[in-house]
Amino acid sequence: MPLPFSYNLRNLWVRRTTTLMTALGIGLTVAVLLSILALVGGLENAFSSTGVEGNVLVMRQSAESELSSNLTRVQFQDLKLRSGIRRDEQGNPLASLEMVSTVLLESVDYETGINISIRGLKPDPGFKLRPAIAITAGRWFEAGKREVTVGKNVAKRNPEAQLGKDLRFGKGAWRVVGVFDAGDSAANSEIWADLDQLCADDNRCDTLSSALVRVDPPSATEPFIKSLKDDQRLSVTAMTEKFYYEQQSSSAAPIQFLGIFIAIVMAVGSAFAAMNTMYAAVARRSREIGTLRVLGFSRFSVLLSFFLESLLLSFFGGIVGCLLVLPLDGFTTGIGSMTTFSEVAFSFKITPEIMLTGMGFALFIGAVGGLLPAAQAARKQILEALRDI
Repeated sequence: MPLPFSYNLRNLWVRRTTTLMTALGIGLTVAVLLSILALVGGLENAFSSTGVEGNVLVMRQSAESELSSNLTRVQFQDLKLRSGIRRDEQGNPLASLEMVSTVLLESVDYETGINISIRGLKPDPGFKLRPAIAITAGRWFEAGKREVTVGKNVAKRNPEAQLGKDLRFGKGAWRVVGVFDAGDSAANSEIWADLDQLCADDNRCDTLSSALVRVDPPSATEPFIKSLKDDQRLSVTAMTEKFYYEQQSSSAAPIQFLGIFIAIVMAVGSAFAAMNTMYAAVARRSREIGTLRVLGFSRFSVLLSFFLESLLLSFFGGIVGCLLVLPLDGFTTGIGSMTTFSEVAFSFKITPEIMLTGMGFALFIGAVGGLLPAAQAARKQILEALRDI
């Protein structure tokens, strides 16, 4: 016959100070793990949300990023005439020649500033290739003018990049005329400007960075990419836009490893804290255990009861950890990308899956910490337990 559930709840309430302290320790451990998972999840979401189906990014052969790529205007003229590229209503190919560079801006986190990616492109067809991006304040930059439009995360994290202010880089000042929203994508961490103006500033009028093209139909993307790679005359590499950004999520790997390592170390300490709590409970309730055995409760019932009590303790700790980390949901931060050598801003994502992982982690701590004390309680002889004070 199992012991009633209310028995465990009552015992935890009687030892509420010890219960609270142990639950708080487990909760802090869970909060560390959840914050790391939310950070990594937010960064991965930023990269996985970037890119449009059917968009293909073309760079110099062997280039690992747009920043290190060199694509000439001659190569681009040959590229945009290839079959398989979608055309707009006027019959022009949806192919955008672009240049990517970095500028140093003041940051809310770093006194020395942070590198921000700046992308030079033509409004047509550059904007058509990214239909989900919309202006939230001001307007788009105009071709031929020293104007920029900044991503919402750039405006949020860089005091200089505010609507109506001037950014100083290259050969002079650039007026911030708008802020755009790209959803959760990494494009929110970029500054956009007119291609020709940016090229003139960087003295790169003939050699730029990359080209973005739309393949029609999207199912023909892989054959199109293969045809580009096999064309020795072009000497380019190509990949889907989505794949290019998903590769950059490797920036989160060191943080994920360090965070999980810290969480595991803390989990060991929390498991010992839970174990000490349960051992103390067994020692204090020795006569109670003996009485339960006399009343007919089996060893297994006693073991199960104490084990369940440890799981309840860790369950409360898991709830505490989830509550501690909830304020981080939507908090925007940034991390330096080792691919683009610039900041990628993103928001922490506290998802139901992450919360369930935290609760599972807390219950694991409780199971590890409660098994041995529960086994000790179950092994107590009836007479020996009744004699203990």
